[in-house]
Amino acid sequence: MKGPQKVGEAPAPRERILSALSPHFIRSRIGKLCVAIIGSTPAEMMEKAVEAVRENTFIEFRLDYLANPLTALPKIKQLLGERSEVTAIATCRRVATGGKFKGTIAAELEILEKAATAGFHLVDVELQTAEALKQGQLDKLRAHGAALIISYHDFTTTKDLDGIFERILPYEPEFVKIVSTAKTLADNVTMMRFLERTRDMANLIGICMGDQGIISRVLGLRAGSIFTFAAAHPGEETGPGQISVRTLRETYRIDQVDAATRVYGVAGNPIKHSLSPLMMNTAFRRETVNAVFLALQATKLNDLLTLVREVPVNGLAITMPLKEEILQHLEKTDPLSEKVGACNTVVRSQDGKLYGFNTDVAAIVRPLERRLPLKDAKILVLGAGGAARAAVFGLKDKGAEVFILNRTPETAQKLARQAKAKTFRRDQLAKTNFDVIINATPAGMHGVKPASILDAKEINARLVFDLVYNPIDTPLIRMAREKGIPVVTGVEMFVHQGARQFEIWTGKPAPEDDMLRVVVHALRQQAEAAKQATKPESGH
Repeated sequence: MKGPQKVGEAPAPRERILSALSPHFIRSRIGKLCVAIIGSTPAEMMEKAVEAVRENTFIEFRLDYLANPLTALPKIKQLLGERSEVTAIATCRRVATGGKFKGTIAAELEILEKAATAGFHLVDVELQTAEALKQGQLDKLRAHGAALIISYHDFTTTKDLDGIFERILPYEPEFVKIVSTAKTLADNVTMMRFLERTRDMANLIGICMGDQGIISRVLGLRAGSIFTFAAAHPGEETGPGQISVRTLRETYRIDQVDAATRVYGVAGNPIKHSLSPLMMNTAFRRETVNAVFLALQATKLNDLLTLVREVPVNGLAITMPLKEEILQHLEKTDPLSEKVGACNTVVRSQDGKLYGFNTDVAAIVRPLERRLPLKDAKILVLGAGGAARAAVFGLKDKGAEVFILNRTPETAQKLARQAKAKTFRRDQLAKTNFDVIINATPAGMHGVKPASILDAKEINARLVFDLVYNPIDTPLIRMAREKGIPVVTGVEMFVHQGARQFEIWTGKPAPEDDMLRVVVHALRQQAEAAKQATKPESGH
C-alpha cells in the first residue's frame, strides 16, 4: 500500500501483489503474541532472540536499545534466513517519542530501511516520524517488501484515540498501532470500545500501558487487537505494565481467551504483588473453566464499578482498602458480610446486579479452630480494617475474648463497640499474655512499610497468625519463630478464602491443593530471588 499515486499511474504488478497480500500474508504467519527482544549489545540481543524463537516465532527487535543498531543487522539477517518460520518487527524508536535511539529522523529511517533489506517482515515507524518525512520517503521502506506499522505512544493518558487513528490512516499502513497509558481502569474500556469500533477499518494493535492497563493487554485481543506485546522475561519490559510471555501464556492463558471467556479479578490498592491471579487462573485451568482472572489496581471504587459494568466482570475478590466501601453498592449481601460490615467476594448476576459474600471469616476462624479451642481464648487483633473486622466478629461468634489494637484508637473503639470486643493499648503489650496474636494490617506485606508493628518483647502468645501472605515469612512470623512460638502463615488463610470464592463463582469444588502448591512455589521463588539480590558480589 503505497502513498498517493499520480493520476493514471498503475502500480507495477509485483507491487500490486505485495500490497494486496502483505497484511494477509503476515497475519497468517503471526500469533497473538509478539515478544519484544532487548539487549545492550548485538551479542546479548542475539542470544535472547535465539532463546525466544525456540518457543515464539513472532518477535520484535528493539534496535533502539543498542548504541549502534546497524551492527546487529548481519546476525539478525542470518537468523531470519535460517529460521524462515520467524516473523520479525524492526523498531528503532527515538528518545523524543519514548524510545532510546538518540539519532536523527534520517538516521532512524536509514536503520529501518537496512532492516527491511535484512529480511525484517515489518518495520515500526512512529506517527511523529512519519509526519516529519517528505512525501515518498516511507515508500523506501516498502520497496524492500516490508509491511509498515505506523505507531503512536502516549505515556501520560488515554485520550482522542479516534483523532490519532484519523492522523495515521492517510499513510495507508498495513498495521496501525495505538498505545496509550491507563490512569484509571475505565481507560481500558475506552481502548476496547475504540478497538471494537475500528477493527474492520484497519489491522489494529491497541494497548494501554501502566499498572492499570493489564486488562487491555489480556482482553484487548478479543476486542479487536490483532496481537499484543510481551516481555521475553520479567525485568525486560519495553513498556510500563508489559507482562512476560510466560505469564501471559501460562497464567492468563491468552491463547484461549475468546468472546465466551468469563472475566474475574482481584480489586484493591496496592495490587501489583497479588498472587490471586496465579492462584485463581490455576484453579480455572485445573477445572477447565473458560475464565480469566486479572489484577485490578483500583484507587477509586466508582472507576472499578465502571469496569465491572462495561467489560462486564463476572466476579470480584475485594481486598484492601475497598472491603467496607463496596457494601453500599451491592444489591444484597450474605448475613456474614452484613454483620462484619466488610465484603471480600462479589458476584455479578446476569441482570448486572452485584451480590456480596464474606469468605474471610471462615478462612481466619478455621485455621485457629484446628489448633486450639476458641471459646474463652484471649485473642489480640492488630488493625481495624476489613480483614480485622472479619477476625473480630468471627472470633467473637466462637466465644473468644477479643482485644483490638489499632494505630487510630477511634476506629478500634468503634469496632469494639460494634462487636462487643475490647480495645487495647500498646504500652500494656509487653506485660500481657494472649492465646493468639493476629496481624490484620498490611504491615510486613511485600512492598509495604513499616515492615512490622510489634517488637519481639511485645509478642507474648501461644500462637501468632499473620494474615499477610506475601512474603510467607513476614517480620512478625520470623520474630515469633525466634521466640519458639508456633505460627499460622497468611498463605493458609489466603488459599482457603480463595477456594471458597472459586466455589461461589463456578459452583465447582475448588482444587485447593493445586492452589496452595502454586502459591507456595511462587512465594519461595520470590524469597530466593530476593535473597540472591541482597547477596554481596564476589571480588572477581
